[in-house]
Amino acid sequence: MTQIVLASGSQIRGALLRDAGVEFTTDVPRVDEESILLSLQAEGAKPGDIADTLAEYKARRIADRRPASLVIAADQVLTCNGQVYSKPKSIDEARDHLKSLRGQGHQLLSAVVVYEQAKPVWRHIGRAQLVMREFSDSFIEDYLVKAGDTVLTSVGCYQLENIGVTLFSRVQGDYFTILGLPLLELLDFLRSRGAIES
Repeated sequence: MTQIVLASGSQIRGALLRDAGVEFTTDVPRVDEESILLSLQAEGAKPGDIADTLAEYKARRIADRRPASLVIAADQVLTCNGQVYSKPKSIDEARDHLKSLRGQGHQLLSAVVVYEQAKPVWRHIGRAQLVMREFSDSFIEDYLVKAGDTVLTSVGCYQLENIGVTLFSRVQGDYFTILGLPLLELLDFLRSRGAIES
């Protein structure tokens, strides 16, 4: 079978694939995501296009040096009231993000791109709708203490599989998409290519 490479340092994406029985290696791409994001926003790119482009940059970077492998890369974008959110760079920025998202609905877009022979062969964008409940400033402070630096590893400052679930009043959409990888669709593609058992 073709070797599968995950072009990501994300522990949760790796765990999702591993738990699904997918055998893969990891190769983390060096990509200046912030510069790409700012450039795309300046061009007026839509959130889905931003997530897709970021995923493609990562996949291409690894596929150029591992063309014989199926290279999987993913990226996630959060959009709320016309604003696109990235991962916070500090606890102070995380606090600001949570204050602006509380009581609001937002959309998560998780893009996945697969390269083979140094060319894109498949892509998908999963979408989920989430509503943060109204919570107090003191709740935010308590949450930030309990969550710690993990808030800096995810867009929106939450990991739904952990304490981040306490931020929400409603969640609509595929659970794996919310975690950052549209897993069911990706597994279907891998089966169709004979990369995993069907």
